[in-house]
Amino acid sequence: MFENVSFLRAVFFLGSCVVGASLVDPGEADVEEEDDRLHNEQPKLKNATFQIVGTYSVNKSQLQDYALDMRFFPFPPHQNLKREDLFCHLMKCDVIIYDITPHADQIDEAQWAVSALHDEMDQFSGPKMFILVSTIMKWAMTKPDDPEIPFTEEHYSRRKAHPNFHDHIGLEKLVVKFGKNILIIFFSTYVVASGLQYGMGEHIFHLFFKMSWLGEVPQVPTFGNGSNIIPTIHINDLAGIIQNVIDHKPKSQYFVAVDDSKNTMEDIIKVRFYTFITLVLGPGETLNVSKEELYLIWDLTVRINDIDSVLVNFCIEATYLKENFNIQWVSETGMVENIEQITEEYKQTRGLLPLRICILGPPAVGKSTIAERICKHYKLHHVKLKQTITETLENLVSKKNHTGLEQHEGDEAQEFLDTLKDNMNQNGGWLDDQSVIRIMRDKLRTKPCVNQGFVLDDGFPKTYEQAKELFTGEKCVALNIAMILVKQSSVFSSEFVFFVDATDVFLKNHVLNLPETVVEETSYTPEQFLRRLAKFRERNVENETNDDNEYLLIIEKIRKKVGKPKNYGMILEEVEEEEQRQAEQQLKEQAAQRAEAEQNYLMRDVMPTLIQGLIECCGIRPDDPINFLAEYLLKNNPEV
Repeated sequence: MFENVSFLRAVFFLGSCVVGASLVDPGEADVEEEDDRLHNEQPKLKNATFQIVGTYSVNKSQLQDYALDMRFFPFPPHQNLKREDLFCHLMKCDVIIYDITPHADQIDEAQWAVSALHDEMDQFSGPKMFILVSTIMKWAMTKPDDPEIPFTEEHYSRRKAHPNFHDHIGLEKLVVKFGKNILIIFFSTYVVASGLQYGMGEHIFHLFFKMSWLGEVPQVPTFGNGSNIIPTIHINDLAGIIQNVIDHKPKSQYFVAVDDSKNTMEDIIKVRFYTFITLVLGPGETLNVSKEELYLIWDLTVRINDIDSVLVNFCIEATYLKENFNIQWVSETGMVENIEQITEEYKQTRGLLPLRICILGPPAVGKSTIAERICKHYKLHHVKLKQTITETLENLVSKKNHTGLEQHEGDEAQEFLDTLKDNMNQNGGWLDDQSVIRIMRDKLRTKPCVNQGFVLDDGFPKTYEQAKELFTGEKCVALNIAMILVKQSSVFSSEFVFFVDATDVFLKNHVLNLPETVVEETSYTPEQFLRRLAKFRERNVENETNDDNEYLLIIEKIRKKVGKPKNYGMILEEVEEEEQRQAEQQLKEQAAQRAEAEQNYLMRDVMPTLIQGLIECCGIRPDDPINFLAEYLLKNNPEV
């Protein structure tokens, strides 16, 4: 029974494993000869892989978002499955894996499942195995004899759980007890005490990755003083350990599943996260956060056990695994040593792929307006030529005068700044194409653009040749790129290049109707605009079109072509804000519909009778005209 997406992906690892494969030492020269015993004992299972089935409590949309194969889930969602139906499925399985690490509310069901199976052993059609994936937090309060000597499985009887994990101890003891039964040949039971899991979706460490990825906070938090040692395990290594338990059917029933790292929170966040995550993904700064402040972070307050886990502090070693299992480690040395690989896994698993868009077109066609709306929709960075040049010059001046930088960095900044100044002096205050391309290429290499992506417009590149050279460093002949897709392999290449065009008549009328304040800040004075437009048409003669596209239509076409966002969706506050906006809009529309209906009713059903009554009132001239009209309406239009 699988309760988190990361563990689901790890369990799928078993679906590609050959049954009994971990019994063979991968270092042996001739696997076929050395594996005769396995083939003789299990001839029908030669080259057979595990068939994985299960139920889940995560949203179905999460499974789809993570590209998890729904064929692995023939059962309905976990919350909709009755225990009697679940038990029927359990009886059909040879191996039952219960993961209780993410949700303590699964402890009761896991206890029922192992007890029910134990009671029905005489009904088994063959041997069964029950594996409980538990948490290392049951060791959290154990006092070591020597702080320098780590715990091992030999200290199993001494383990003392964190106060919030006492229920786990009782379940573990029950699972181990059932496995010691005389009928163990028919029902073997094991407990795998997992370290804090990382890899793929990151699970408990997701908060730090997400903060760094979004770059919306100036500093990534380090909880407590950062000196606490955190036992960890890569999710695929955990799957490999489970594979070994299934294949080896060991006599021992309790295993610690941790990697070789002895990383502290400071190691993970300040050292390697600073080197790789906060530099590769995020803002590059860290901040110590007290335990009390930790409860204010909504990502973790959803699950109180997560807070306890990141504050854990003890050292433990998985000696049994090292001595008895054949594990093809993914991250044996831990998160710190393998952070680059883990970062890449994280981006791939979460579908955080950079989206790069370049919008070309004649002046005043609305490239910037379209770019801003696309950036807002896809949460991308709007790269503007003038703004980028200004930022580059300011950064070079700052680096040149920064005393904390290495000497060669200051010298390089000074050299590039002098080059740009000379270039501007030679070109009447303007930069040539090569200088602009270098500046823009450096901008597209920055963390935000590499990770989230960008929309590039604002007059550069002006031609397809410039675009090609910017993105790939190659020159090419002009091509018609009206609304076509261009894909490159470069890490900062633009995935989509759109050409937005309009007739000259439309563009001229558009510029003439611009507010004077807008014209003053642009090159849209009549003389400048006509000169720019003529120059653009000369360079892009093949791209002219007669379509007068409206912004909304163009944006809709771009969205359809680009597809769904490849970044994090809206945060909770944004979702609530959007829902409130939609509710207010709906109320306005309903009020307008009611007002229109009332107006139609008055004009259709009331006004004709009222007008006739006013005519008669003028002829009769009663003493009380109002009372006369009321009686007239009641008599001639009783519905009113």
